[in-house]
Amino acid sequence: MSSSNHNRRFIIVPARRQLRAISIGLVALWIISLLLVAWWSARRAAPELSQLRETHRAEFEELQAARTELSALRQRVATLSRSDEISRRANVELQQGLTEREEEIAQLRADVAFYERLVGSTGERRGLSVHSVRMQPGGEGVWDYSVTVTQNLNRGAMTSGTMRLQVEGVRNGRLVTLGWDELAPSGGEAAAFSFRYFQQLEGSVLLPGDFAPQRVRVELRSDAGNAQQAFPWEATIVSATAVGE
Repeated sequence: MSSSNHNRRFIIVPARRQLRAISIGLVALWIISLLLVAWWSARRAAPELSQLRETHRAEFEELQAARTELSALRQRVATLSRSDEISRRANVELQQGLTEREEEIAQLRADVAFYERLVGSTGERRGLSVHSVRMQPGGEGVWDYSVTVTQNLNRGAMTSGTMRLQVEGVRNGRLVTLGWDELAPSGGEAAAFSFRYFQQLEGSVLLPGDFAPQRVRVELRSDAGNAQQAFPWEATIVSATAVGE
C-alpha cells in the first residue's frame, strides 16, 4: 500500500496562467463586440449618411448658383451706375451748353439793340455817354476794366477825348474816393478815345488791399463836351447799368 501511494504524481498548474488566458479571452470578446457594434451602426447609418451627402451637395450647388447670380447682379448694378453717371454728366453738360447758348443769344440781342439805337433812324439821339462798365479781378489788387463809350448825336462826326476812373469805397472805416492818379498803375495818364459811334476802352487799375469798393465813377472829357456817370461796384463785376447823376 505504501508502494502504491508512493507511485502517484500530482501536477500543479499555476493559477496566474489561467487568469491570463481568461483575461485575453475577455479582451478579444470585447474587441469583437465593438467591431460588431460599429459594423451594425454603420449599416444603420449608411442610408442617412447618403441622404445627408445628397442634401449637402444640393445646398452647395444652390450656394454656387446664388454666388453666380450675385456676381451678375453686382456687375449689372455697376454697369447701370456708370450709365446713370454718364447720363447725368451728359445732362449737366447739355444744360450748361444751353445756358451758354441762351447767354450768347441774349448778348447778341443786346448788341443788335445797341447798334440799332446808335445808327438806326428811330434811335434816341444822345451825346457822349457811358454805355457799360465791366470790372474783372486780375489778382493782387489788380482789376481789369472795359468801358464802352458812345454817342449818336453828331452822326458821322469823330469824337475824341480822354477817360478817367474814380472808385468810391471804405478804407479804415472811412468813406474815401480813389482818383485816377491813385488807381492807374501806368503813371496816371488818362485813357484816350476817338470814335464815331462807340468805342471800348480797356485797361487795369490797382486797388489797395484794405479798400472796399462801392461805386465806380467814369469821367469823360472831349472836344464835344464832358460827361460823368456812376455805376454800383457789384453791378460792374457782372454787367453794368449806368446810374446817371
